[in-house]
Amino acid sequence: MNQPGRTFYRLPKIGMRNIKTALAAAFCALLYYFWNRSPAFACIGAIFGMGSDLENSKLHGGNRLFGTAIGGLLGMALFRIYLIFYPEGGHTLLLVPLVFVGTVALILLCQIFWVGGVQPGGVVLCIILFSTPVDSYVTYALNRIFDTGIGVIMALAVNSVFPGGFTFQFMERFYRLFRKTEEEHTEIGEKTEEESDGVPN
Repeated sequence: MNQPGRTFYRLPKIGMRNIKTALAAAFCALLYYFWNRSPAFACIGAIFGMGSDLENSKLHGGNRLFGTAIGGLLGMALFRIYLIFYPEGGHTLLLVPLVFVGTVALILLCQIFWVGGVQPGGVVLCIILFSTPVDSYVTYALNRIFDTGIGVIMALAVNSVFPGGFTFQFMERFYRLFRKTEEEHTEIGEKTEEESDGVPN
């Protein structure tokens, strides 16, 4: 019996999107295990790229992938300019105008190519400018773009085989077409038998 003034909360259910997201991340981790490579950014890409259906997944995955690509390439260009003046790296005031220019350029580029890419692109841009060693900023950016792409592709692949996905819809349409054809053949056979029964010997 419920007591007055006391609120009871139900635990959230494990839905299909929950399962799909977990599968996509797990498949990325398994794939990278055989590659002997860290799956961190691929798993992040898979989690961010998963949507409630395939179209939604394309939107979320595109945000992550295009944002990472634009932010990574822009970060490499700006960091290269920074290294011209400070080859040894280190935090200097030059990074202040560079991050300002980079953020403006990032938003403009995302408005041209992919509007939803500003947030993930900004993350990569700031990491490259402020937290990446001088000798590895190029490899970091390229690896980040590659791993994110793998994660987004994995999310799309997993989403395509579940209800609402391309593969599932294709198989469902194929099954309906098969059933329709089978029913038509059955009706034709029944009519033929009826016509045969009505013809006198």
